[in-house]
Amino acid sequence: MGYGIKIRVWGDYALFTRPEMKVERVSYDVITPSAARGIIEAVYWKPAICWKIDKIHVLNEIQFTNIRRNEVSEKISTREAERRMKGASDPFFLDATEKRQQRASMVLKNVHYIIEAHFEMTDRADQDESEEKHYNMIMRRLRKGQHYHAPYLGTREFPANIELLENGDIPISSLRGERDLGWMLFDLDFSDPEDIRPRFFKAEMYDGVIDLRSVAMKG
Repeated sequence: MGYGIKIRVWGDYALFTRPEMKVERVSYDVITPSAARGIIEAVYWKPAICWKIDKIHVLNEIQFTNIRRNEVSEKISTREAERRMKGASDPFFLDATEKRQQRASMVLKNVHYIIEAHFEMTDRADQDESEEKHYNMIMRRLRKGQHYHAPYLGTREFPANIELLENGDIPISSLRGERDLGWMLFDLDFSDPEDIRPRFFKAEMYDGVIDLRSVAMKG
């Protein structure tokens, strides 16, 4: 296993959308591994390393609330963007006011997690790159509160607070016992860019901890 970190992540609201919900947004009960990885990559990402989530500690009781959110009904197509890149000069924009629509969302509130993760070197690393170099850089950025873009809890309107957990014990979760969370999105498989596939895993939580080090994949 590569160099590891422990971070505390918390926020007022979170929305880790279940992909099977097509119209209304409904969150998973807890943060997904891919969302946890995204938060870490907001702090430090390089093509030379690949982040792996080891454990997720859910510290607070799982609470849901219903809200209504403004979304747009369309996206600007890649084809239209390519036309402008090739010299087309007609207007290129999306009128958010005209395309706005409201959707109900079932979101999490008052979330608080501890994320344990490590990174491994990839085949895109240069010969002079080392694990220690990248570890020192991520630790320095975490200590200073630096990030490439604002980390968020599933959607950009729900910002995530991040703190390095260093030289201290992991807080005890308020959740006790075993809980079956069902099939949950683990990550997307980009090994074939022409056929990107979601991967799911059977999420089981014991005393507030989801151990991802030896999960069975589906999809």
